[in-house]
Amino acid sequence: MLTRRTTIAALAGLAAIGGARAQSFPSRTITLVVPYPAGGPVDITARLIAQSAGHQLGQPIAVDNRGGGAGVIGSVAVQHAEPDGHMLILGTNQTHATNQSLLKDCPYDAVRDFSPVASIAEIAHVLVVRRGLEVANVGALVALARKSAGGLNYASTGVGSASHLAAELFKTKAGVDLQHIPFRGSAPMATELLAGRIDLTFATVPSVIAHIGSGAVRPLAIASGKRSSRLPDLPTLAEAGVPGVEADAWFALFAPARTPAAAIERIFSAVSAGLSTDAASRAISAQGMTKALRSPSELSAWLPAEVAKWAAVIRAAGVSAL
Repeated sequence: MLTRRTTIAALAGLAAIGGARAQSFPSRTITLVVPYPAGGPVDITARLIAQSAGHQLGQPIAVDNRGGGAGVIGSVAVQHAEPDGHMLILGTNQTHATNQSLLKDCPYDAVRDFSPVASIAEIAHVLVVRRGLEVANVGALVALARKSAGGLNYASTGVGSASHLAAELFKTKAGVDLQHIPFRGSAPMATELLAGRIDLTFATVPSVIAHIGSGAVRPLAIASGKRSSRLPDLPTLAEAGVPGVEADAWFALFAPARTPAAAIERIFSAVSAGLSTDAASRAISAQGMTKALRSPSELSAWLPAEVAKWAAVIRAAGVSAL
């Protein structure tokens, strides 16, 4: 027969077990899924996290590259993993902001099916024009585009890519018509831009910084909420008269939905500590990224609006990747 005393003792015992489990996390190697092939910026960032946060957690973090399907394969693997904190994904603006609006029958919901852990870094896009285009600033570009009525073109790294959606957002906010020319990746796009056959594009700062420095292309503005540390004299689009065009690429950690809060907080604390070192900051900067650490609650509050913003852009432009 349960008495008040035995009930209290039982509850205390359960609390102690729960506390012990929380304290024992992680109990084994953590798998960090990268939903892209090895060698790219997401992979490099994941390995930095694995090294710095793994030391803080006292357990190794193994990076597992599961590329394919626009990041869907790796995302689904984590979506269906045991929600105990031992399997994470380094998601991006593609996997966790645009895929569910771009892809027909996307098998996951970025908000519902994942627990936010931490945002890590951002990469700004810059609006650049070909060297021979006679515009010195964003206002002149907008005026020329309106005068030309669809006569200017812009390039992207593919249908539904970040550069494509950034340009579509710019078109809406600036009230201009531009013709889209998609390429398969940044290399062929850069070739055509440098040859003067493309009028403009939105490219990540690291991918065009050398061409900007050589004068091969002309930068007009940063498509971000803040100026780039690598191009500090260049205004944001809002400063240049076209507000609302913030199109940073970003990386963030997610766990499966229903992962215990204690595990989430433990991982966030380790990631935050690991990325606070000067060495980590230099490594992030070397990749052309800006550290943008958000807590689980901050990322959870921010993400739905990011998904909704790009869903509206995709819907208005009639973009479909598959």
